[in-house]
Amino acid sequence: MDNTKPRLVIVVGSVREGRFGPVVASWTARQARLHGGFDVKVVDLADVDLPLELPAASPKHAGDDYPRPAGMAALTAALDRADAFAVVTPEYNHSYPAALKAAIDWHFTQWAAKPVAFVSYGGAAGGRHAVLHLENVLTELHAVTVRDGLAFPNYFTAWADGSPADPQAGGYAKVLLDQLAWWARALRTARAAAPYPG
Repeated sequence: MDNTKPRLVIVVGSVREGRFGPVVASWTARQARLHGGFDVKVVDLADVDLPLELPAASPKHAGDDYPRPAGMAALTAALDRADAFAVVTPEYNHSYPAALKAAIDWHFTQWAAKPVAFVSYGGAAGGRHAVLHLENVLTELHAVTVRDGLAFPNYFTAWADGSPADPQAGGYAKVLLDQLAWWARALRTARAAAPYPG
């Protein structure tokens, strides 16, 4: 049995100028480190070469031979090593950013049989429309989406000094992280026992 901490990759899903995502991701990473159940890494998609034009072959079928840009190598390696993900996303026009979709579409096996939690932010809906769409997409890639997410409505007035104003936010984060840690360990054990049949 592998007793090492599961590797959690927190993905900053927005690359928009002036974005708030890095603030939310930094707070999420602090909560994950305080939780103590993970080895935490933050991946910012703004640092990644993410072209929208994809190769003809599917990454599912091409496997390790899939021709990704050299500037994507660090992202691919981080996703591959991850045991769990927390996707930090805003809501753009009732959905999630194009850069996040590109990062997902350039990969396949890196998501499969791994748990994904969502931390969203936005206006009145707190990014929940984006999460609904992401749940559909990542389920198609055989990821396991965690039910209890974090949503931050009206983030522009509900955060101060890098933290949410809601005093219960840390408790909500713990619920998310507890579930994510359980799934991360369970699915890591399952992947080690037998290849995922997907």
